[in-house]
Amino acid sequence: MWRWVRQQLGFDPPHQSDTRTIYIANRFPQNGLYTPQKFIDNRIISSKYTVWNFVPKNLFEQFRRVANFYFLIIFLVQLMIDTPTSPITSGLPLFFVITVTAIKQGYEDWLRHNSDNEVNGAPVYVVRSGGLVKTRSKNIRVGDIVRIAKDEIFPADLVLLSSDRPDGSCHITTASLDGETNLKTHVAVPETAVLQTVANLDTLIAVIECQQPEADLYRFMGRMIITQQMEEIVRPLGPESLLLRGARLKNTKEIFGVAVYTGMETKMALNYKSKSQKRSAVEKSMNTFLIIYLIILISEAIISTILKYAWQAEEKWDEPWYNQKTEHQRNSSKILRFISDFLAFLVLYNFIIPISLYVTVEMQKFLGSFFIGWDLDLYHEESDQKAQVNTSDLNEELGQVEYVFTDKTGTLTENEMQFRECSINGIKYQEINGRLVSEGPTPDSSQGNLTYLSSLSHLNSLSHLTSSSSFRTSPENEAELIKEHDLFFKAVSLCHTVQISNVQTDGIGDGPWQSNLAPSQLEYYASSPDEKALVEAAARIGIVFIGNSEETMEVKTLGKLERYKLLHVLEFDSDRRRMSVIVQAPSGEKFLFAKGAESSILPECIGGEIEKTRIHVDEFALKGLRTLCMAYRQLTSKEYEVINRRLFEARTALQQREEKLANAFQFIEKDLILLGATAVEDRLQDKVRETIEALRMAGIKVWVLTGDKHETAVSVSLSCGHFHRTMNILELINQKSDSECAEQLRQLARRITEDHVIQHGLVVDGTSLSLALREHEKLFLDVCRNCSAVLCCRMAPLQKAKVIRLIKISPEKPITLAVGDGANDVSMIQEAHVGIGIMGKEGRQAARNSDYAIARFKFLSKLLFVHGHFYYIRIATLVQYFFYKNVCFITPQFLYQFYCLFSQQTLYDSVYLTLYNICFTSLPVLIYSLLEQHVDPHVLHNKPTLYRDISKNRQLSIKTFLYWTILGFSHAFIFFFGSYFLIGKDISLLGNGQMFGNWTFGTLVFTVMVITVTVKMALETHFWTWINHLVTWGSIVFYFVFSMFYGGIFWPFLGSQNMYFVFFQLLSSGSVWFAIILMVVTCLFLDIVKKVFDRQLHPTNTEKAQLTETNSSIKCLDSMCCFSGEAACTSVGRMLERVIGRCSPAHVSRSWSALDPFYTNDRSILTLSTMDSSTC
Repeated sequence: MWRWVRQQLGFDPPHQSDTRTIYIANRFPQNGLYTPQKFIDNRIISSKYTVWNFVPKNLFEQFRRVANFYFLIIFLVQLMIDTPTSPITSGLPLFFVITVTAIKQGYEDWLRHNSDNEVNGAPVYVVRSGGLVKTRSKNIRVGDIVRIAKDEIFPADLVLLSSDRPDGSCHITTASLDGETNLKTHVAVPETAVLQTVANLDTLIAVIECQQPEADLYRFMGRMIITQQMEEIVRPLGPESLLLRGARLKNTKEIFGVAVYTGMETKMALNYKSKSQKRSAVEKSMNTFLIIYLIILISEAIISTILKYAWQAEEKWDEPWYNQKTEHQRNSSKILRFISDFLAFLVLYNFIIPISLYVTVEMQKFLGSFFIGWDLDLYHEESDQKAQVNTSDLNEELGQVEYVFTDKTGTLTENEMQFRECSINGIKYQEINGRLVSEGPTPDSSQGNLTYLSSLSHLNSLSHLTSSSSFRTSPENEAELIKEHDLFFKAVSLCHTVQISNVQTDGIGDGPWQSNLAPSQLEYYASSPDEKALVEAAARIGIVFIGNSEETMEVKTLGKLERYKLLHVLEFDSDRRRMSVIVQAPSGEKFLFAKGAESSILPECIGGEIEKTRIHVDEFALKGLRTLCMAYRQLTSKEYEVINRRLFEARTALQQREEKLANAFQFIEKDLILLGATAVEDRLQDKVRETIEALRMAGIKVWVLTGDKHETAVSVSLSCGHFHRTMNILELINQKSDSECAEQLRQLARRITEDHVIQHGLVVDGTSLSLALREHEKLFLDVCRNCSAVLCCRMAPLQKAKVIRLIKISPEKPITLAVGDGANDVSMIQEAHVGIGIMGKEGRQAARNSDYAIARFKFLSKLLFVHGHFYYIRIATLVQYFFYKNVCFITPQFLYQFYCLFSQQTLYDSVYLTLYNICFTSLPVLIYSLLEQHVDPHVLHNKPTLYRDISKNRQLSIKTFLYWTILGFSHAFIFFFGSYFLIGKDISLLGNGQMFGNWTFGTLVFTVMVITVTVKMALETHFWTWINHLVTWGSIVFYFVFSMFYGGIFWPFLGSQNMYFVFFQLLSSGSVWFAIILMVVTCLFLDIVKKVFDRQLHPTNTEKAQLTETNSSIKCLDSMCCFSGEAACTSVGRMLERVIGRCSPAHVSRSWSALDPFYTNDRSILTLSTMDSSTC
């Protein structure tokens, strides 16, 4: 019993085996001793709440926030002790914030529930009791045989049993899982592939043993034990047998598969990624400011409590005749009274902590994130992809980036490979207009090049071979040359995982592929663009890959069809960096063809032109081309038998299968004969050079992290502007030991200090980086920080993340951004402060795991310089303004206690206390934080140096924070003492001689405060739309209308009628109107004077850009406004223009044209108003 309880609580989880045993069609042994394993059902649950746990779970999560918990405590204190304000004053705002957040989260979860119900209720067909039964997806059990038709999505992780094809193969696309749109081939084991009907499957007796569920999409180990005629047959199962939930069946009429993982144990479900937990620098600053204000609050409460008891030391103030104490009060403990008074003051001043700040920031981030998706400048027309926001919590962090770490392939380049050159047996060729051209002179070519091949058919005519230095002329050597070229392109055509679309071949009836198709009719699909480019190049040369099945590959050579039996595929992996196939030629000979990086192929070669090929590979790399080496090995029958046995043992192992396979592959892929090398070009994306240069001008350091070889990476870095030709390039490569690495780092550090070069660039390779990070982090970091650009090549995915972490935790704590497009970039994207995914051709894993996703690298400049700049300025002002207006709000309350003997009398009515942050001052700052544009977006985009003005969180520095705080205190003093001097000397301001009372005084202070803080927000606003006008002036009007309505009616349900007719009485005095105007002008005049002097004496680059816009030919004030048909401004108008110059976009029409002097293709949604350039 005790163990069961511990298991339920999660302290003692039940023992779980490393493998699971699945009886196909749930045919369990009948001996009665077997206890079936329990598996979960097939329901997918992405929702967070249920009807029963929503309220408690949501409340628990919300009250984990410090501010919410603090206000809950204040509310409870108000309920428990006698406090000067009603519990409603803190309870209602808290209830509002909690309710708004709960509604938002509840709605999002309701959408997830609907999505789950749609998926779980999808109809599926399963084989039960000898027939097909229609059921719902959620009812599938582990062991059920499921039928899937063409273009349907797999409802669970299935092991393929059979298809409508004789060989048991099928094609699927996993675009929804990893974004790869190529067709992938999966195959069934031969014993089940023949069971193509429900009746045949009903006779199947088999057991699957496989690993427990894991998240890796590309890893699966298992075996199938099939019982036929009392004999057990064991077949290995790998990733090629597993059909993943979420993938789609293509080009196959139907398949049958057995469910092995269901519901939340499917690989798709295990790859669900929770929302990013990254926190922005603004949020950290906000929390720091909250702590400072909490200290101010506690200090004010302590001071007030001490002064209260100091004042009450005199008997006449301790117990005046009009306020006699009760017997209970006289006998109560002094300590308890002190604590009670302290808590009462805490409640009185608690509004200095702005509870609505959190909900406003949350709304600002959520609503503001839509602008990125709506920006047409971030839309890529060719791929029909717009920018995506996966988390809105980091919008402002886009304006704080100091380091950009970018992948190369697919991020800086197009990832569209074009075959350019090759090296065959030590001779270098390049493809020009579909013809291979070799080096060396030729009699009929004045350019000194020998046109060698336009297709391989020329191999039959040797008359064009000359006695140049590049060729041997004897017939034996010519025949050998033909064989080498033939073998090289055969290796290219056979060693790959390319698939051919079956669309063209359906219905022809010549098997799964058609051998008489022309190369131009074939459409290749490949998981790697390199493979596709090479197979297409071989087809242009004359060796055409026609198609493949489980056991056969067809190649057409010079019009002659050849069938190669595919014996084994040794799949590519990032550790080996190569792949191989073992095939049997029509002649019966067995060959191993291998393809991979030169660092993984050349060390395994024992023959061929190794040194010449190595030189050619380096030459290709210097041109920025991607290189692969091709090699082969002819196998004897005895060698093949050994290889076949080792592969079978490794692939059927349930324990340590990957390690055994790696050993087997290493044993097989040796003693190779080098055939040559290929070189494909991956051209740069559009405007990469300009983007990198703009990032550098903005003060951002760019690091390129790539897995490519050293020469290729350096060449691309130079071509994309990451490295300049004038830059001093330092190298830390091929380091063998810690001591050697440390010495090299010291030499580099000396060179940096001694060389009188403005900019240095550093190149590091993966092995040297591992040594540098092991014991010499500080030295390596010092070298890197003094370099303008760093290139890391031969990098493993985890090394990329380690480099970013090294910079993140450095003493300066810079903000980092990582950009990548492939699954190998996910680790660095998640490690960086901001992760950007490129929606490229290497799948969608990077985009899915990123914070933001864009289609091209060039969009990064607008994302940072425009959106990042705007988001940061907006939220920085929002945070500062919130603290400012709450200081203005509560400081008069604190000052008032000096005039009421610290009796805890409130200055404001409880309704005003409640609605100040919720209604009267909330909308102007929210709209400002969504729409503000202090500089034209074109100017921000074209002047990257403006980005430096907001770096290092300058708008939320202690200096700026103190300015806003002091401004708040000074305004509060003016509100309070201005009102006090007006009505504090018992002077009648009314015609009937009636005096103003306590509530009138408080209402006057409150009225001046609401007007001042609202107009202050108007002064901060540079970009005016009708929405800004509506909420700014509308907030003031709403306050007056509400106060008249609230004070002009007798409310029977209110306990007291303190405010009855107070507001009307206040506004009936002309002196009050004069005082309101005088105090508002006095408060804001000082702020305006400061702005004038700052802009004239110490203008920032941003302010200079604003003035440039103002004085430019289009007479624009602040980016989005333009005077239409107006003469030159007067000197006074010009001064006001420079300080708070505004105009209404409603007065002009605006549309950007090709003649626009700024950024002509800006079609941003940020341009809220239209402007006709001809009017400017």
